[in-house]
Amino acid sequence: MSAPAQAGAAEFNPDDAWRLHPQVAVRPEPFGALLYHFGTRKLSFLKNRTILAVVQSLADHPDARAALRAAGVEDAQLGPYLHALGVLAGSKMLVPVAPEEAA
Repeated sequence: MSAPAQAGAAEFNPDDAWRLHPQVAVRPEPFGALLYHFGTRKLSFLKNRTILAVVQSLADHPDARAALRAAGVEDAQLGPYLHALGVLAGSKMLVPVAPEEAA
């Protein structure tokens, strides 16, 4: 992982509200999904349908942990999902929800 991605991933807090960046398109696939950021031209792969459900529902939940719970991710399974969300935040696929947006 590059230094900028590591810095972004360190800033990911699962107790905060997150959403897809407005310039990100999601294309569901049998393996999970493709995410394409039109601003940065980055392409990301989601490796399963569960992380796809989490990413697509982030804006509907008060925080990332709530989105994970709603998708059926148990506490013992959180590690890889939190890591994936952190990488997506580091690559600007996910952005924090501004306080005025959350209200």
